[in-house]
Amino acid sequence: MENVAPDQARAALEAAERARRQVADEVGLPRAYWWGMAAGWIVLGVIGDLGPEWLVSVATLVFGAGHAFVASRLLDGRRRTGGVRVSADVAGRRTPLVVIVMLFGFVCVTIGSAFALNADGARHPGIWAAVIVAAIIGFGGPELLRVLRRWARA
Repeated sequence: MENVAPDQARAALEAAERARRQVADEVGLPRAYWWGMAAGWIVLGVIGDLGPEWLVSVATLVFGAGHAFVASRLLDGRRRTGGVRVSADVAGRRTPLVVIVMLFGFVCVTIGSAFALNADGARHPGIWAAVIVAAIIGFGGPELLRVLRRWARA
């Protein structure tokens, strides 16, 4: 085995850590997950504004169960593409918590937007609030997740 100078060893370790961080930064959920979530959000908004109360309850439960099913397979954040799978240590064990916090934030923004739109006299404020949040989810979900994972050091 060759002798490796300390500065060469340090440089190699730093390069390996940089590469690990680059892979961790690329970890996320597939784009289809975000657009599926956005579509579900709009459906819930429509049902919430136009449907009977029993249907709102059933739709919310179905949406929650569907998301739980998908989440159980995707929320570890390690399957953004089919080509690469990284360890949970690289992906970050806090990724599921970050996604749950994001969902809670989306719910709060939806409710707040609906109240504001209702106070402004908008027709179907629940639908419009859902469309606003669905646009945020669909277009910005991966980027929001990346930023929040960085903040949470996930």
